[in-house]
Amino acid sequence: MARGAPNAAEMKKALRLHARRDKAHILQGFFKTGPGQYGEGDRFLGVVVPDIRRVAGKYRDAPESAVVSLLASEYHEERLLALLILVQQFFRGNEQRKKRIYTLYLKNVRCINNWDLVDLSAPNIMGAWLADKSRKRLHQFARSKNVWKRRIAILSTFAFIRNNNFSDTLTISKTLLRDEHDLIHKAVGWMLREVGKRSPAAEESFLKQHYRTMPRTMLRYAVERFPEAKRKRYLEGKV
Repeated sequence: MARGAPNAAEMKKALRLHARRDKAHILQGFFKTGPGQYGEGDRFLGVVVPDIRRVAGKYRDAPESAVVSLLASEYHEERLLALLILVQQFFRGNEQRKKRIYTLYLKNVRCINNWDLVDLSAPNIMGAWLADKSRKRLHQFARSKNVWKRRIAILSTFAFIRNNNFSDTLTISKTLLRDEHDLIHKAVGWMLREVGKRSPAAEESFLKQHYRTMPRTMLRYAVERFPEAKRKRYLEGKV
């Protein structure tokens, strides 16, 4: 590590300057950390995202060893800080650096274990790296028993949607149609809605095939921006 480069302890200290105990309690409820819930056992410092982003900007050049240490933290905000730093480093890096960050992301995917951690990192690292490469890994993730890998799979396609490439989003959405988890229903519906913003025809073609059998939450998210009359027809099964 270069002389004077920040270490994990320094970044943790900077993050804790923004911590609020009352906020930590609220966040633990919001991210479902109770027994049997999707975020069971996760711990919070009570730092809001704008403050985490400010700390990430300050330490955007942090060495890999320090970032990996943060990513393994028991505290949610420290893992998010690590991911936000990696996103910044990815977009500023050359091809070799981007590949290394992508590889690091895969090696530490077990640490990306809540929906905000996925949503703020997957499109901007995994999706961005695979934009001009094979998407086989995403389709493998979509079939995983791990809910976070499945969410990473669909959210990563946001990077492709932004480039008007919808095929992987639609294929992975089909794979996840019978998923049992509400977090996947919401994510798939959200990505279908994003497809529809750019190509209403592509979204409606998918919906007309599957709207009668897809989970209700998925459908509600997908048709959220439709004109009211059309939205009601889909929700009432009368298209």
